[in-house]
Amino acid sequence: MNQENKVNGNSKNKQLDPFRSDDRDKHLTTNQGLKVSEDEFSLKVGSRGPTLMEDFHFREKMTHFDHERIPERVVHARGYGAHGEFELYESMKPYTKAKFLQNPGTKVPVFTRISTVAGSKGSFDIPRDVRGFATKFYTEEGNFDLVGNNMPVFFIQDAIKFPDFIHAVKPEPDTGYPQAASAHDTFWDFIANNQESAHMVMWLMSDRAIPRSLRMMEGFGVHTFRFVNDEGKAHFVKFHWKPKLGIHSAVWDEAQKINGKNPDFNRQDIHESIENGDYPEWELGVQIVPEEDEFKFDFDVLDPTKIWPEEDVPVKIIGKMTLNRNVDNVFAETEQVAFHPGSVVPGIDFSNDPLLQGRLFSYTDTQLIRLGGPNFHELPINRPVCPFHNNQRDGYGRQTINIGKSSYHNNSIANNTPSPASVEEGGYEHYQEKVEGRKIQARSESFKDHFSQATMFWNSMSDVEKQHIQDAFSFELGMVNNKHIRQQVVDMIAHIHLGLAQKVADNVGVQQPLTGGSDVSKSSPALSQMNTIYQPDTLKIAVVLDEGFNDLEVETVIQGLKEHQTYPTVISSKLGRIKGENGMELEATATFDTGDPVLFDALYVVGGKNSSKDFTKKTSYMVQETFKHFKPIGATGKGINILRENGITEEPGVITGDQVGNFITTFIDAVAAQRHWNRNV
Repeated sequence: MNQENKVNGNSKNKQLDPFRSDDRDKHLTTNQGLKVSEDEFSLKVGSRGPTLMEDFHFREKMTHFDHERIPERVVHARGYGAHGEFELYESMKPYTKAKFLQNPGTKVPVFTRISTVAGSKGSFDIPRDVRGFATKFYTEEGNFDLVGNNMPVFFIQDAIKFPDFIHAVKPEPDTGYPQAASAHDTFWDFIANNQESAHMVMWLMSDRAIPRSLRMMEGFGVHTFRFVNDEGKAHFVKFHWKPKLGIHSAVWDEAQKINGKNPDFNRQDIHESIENGDYPEWELGVQIVPEEDEFKFDFDVLDPTKIWPEEDVPVKIIGKMTLNRNVDNVFAETEQVAFHPGSVVPGIDFSNDPLLQGRLFSYTDTQLIRLGGPNFHELPINRPVCPFHNNQRDGYGRQTINIGKSSYHNNSIANNTPSPASVEEGGYEHYQEKVEGRKIQARSESFKDHFSQATMFWNSMSDVEKQHIQDAFSFELGMVNNKHIRQQVVDMIAHIHLGLAQKVADNVGVQQPLTGGSDVSKSSPALSQMNTIYQPDTLKIAVVLDEGFNDLEVETVIQGLKEHQTYPTVISSKLGRIKGENGMELEATATFDTGDPVLFDALYVVGGKNSSKDFTKKTSYMVQETFKHFKPIGATGKGINILRENGITEEPGVITGDQVGNFITTFIDAVAAQRHWNRNV
């Protein structure tokens, strides 16, 4: 039965059931039945002003969305959390009065939660998705939450559209699938018809969406905030987290296989790193723009779908975060932690970014339903390290036992305490920005350029990265059933780059656009992962050997690998001790079944004196998979023969040799490079 017949066949039943609703061909209304005249823009003071609380449609829409899922998060459900500390390198006193940013050497405890966005709590670790990157700073002035993502822009410009976007990317309502995936009709229908998403979707189709490790990805505050100093002078600021290990990703075929072999791959990786003492580190950077320079750029500094290119506004590195302690209880800490972009300290304030303005409402509203009431701030993971005093009382989950009769302000019973603090006493004062304008539902004209930075992103990519983006679009749109949606998306891509659109069109069976393209030639080298840090530290190397291996040689190689801070894992046909030709034994801690090559960063093939055909066959599979994913391969002794049988001894990143010292040096260099893209795969 085709879709149209299915709909028509059910129509009579729907008419008989007052609780069923067919929303097609109807006007949009509120839940009270009021027809809505605008669903693109929240109500603001002028086109660039703050969002107004009187926008009842926005509040109803966002409130309903925030309460759609219980008890797991509506988005960012699958997350990993860890404790650590932040240390300040450089004083920010000229820009902000925030105390934890005043004196170099200041340290404050932090808790960071990194998450996928679209999938449920039970989904897998490496879908093609955005990663949430939220950090709670427990400062002496209260908690500061830096709530961002691993991509510096977002899909939408106004928070009123957030429920629409998430509805589109979540599993389709009539089937309940796909889980944790954007490769389906509703997502791409949203993208094609909400083209402010063009820039973000380029990031999503890039390698940034499939990180090799949570320790090897950037974080961004996304929004424009304000720093305010002691004199009341304000600067616009964006926040960046720069990983000390560089930015590295999986390849798509590898990511899909990892999700099958170990759906907890990213979470296990960071957990084990912390347990091993290889503490993940990110440096905190800020981009700072004086308020008087707000309109000097070719992009709007308040637009959350735009970056501030690092070449235009350099990133100043001001401190470092180290995650050094895993949680004791995932539920009590990772799941109950409540972040809020409105959790700020004196010296940090907001801009009129309309997406940020809406988030200031949404996050508190979400915690009320997810954590059972208004006292979520009293949970241990959310409590500030400084004392807090106010007239809030009772409610679900109340832990504080308040003493005294007074719970209101003003009062005489308690000498009018707790009392507001003056600015000099550390009281928070909102930045006194002058705003004026009519109450309207609109967006600034400067927000209407949806393609320039998407093209800049494309221009900034290496040839390899461009190929990956093309392949990602082809895969995702290839999963879209509706040909009309595929055509719409391809036509949108043509505004970014005509050649890309034409190649994708050919791959997904739609008409090639004949016109389009962009005259934007600007690029930003900072956007390419090819310009990242390369080092072997903490990478995992599979060592494949069998009975009768050259134990003296292998022992030297393994020791050399460990000295370069890598983690060799011995893999064989069975677990337990494997004996070398001189009687030395090594412990195999994984087998061909449990030690799949996609779970490792490199492969060292040793073999054995009398290896069986089955051992050689399974080792050949490991060699082929590792080679196909562009990862380093090394071999000594009998292992060289296995590489020869697979015809890859002369390929880039494939290292063979009998002189152990030279082999270790050359192989480590290959491992540090991580991927060898110039192979004939």
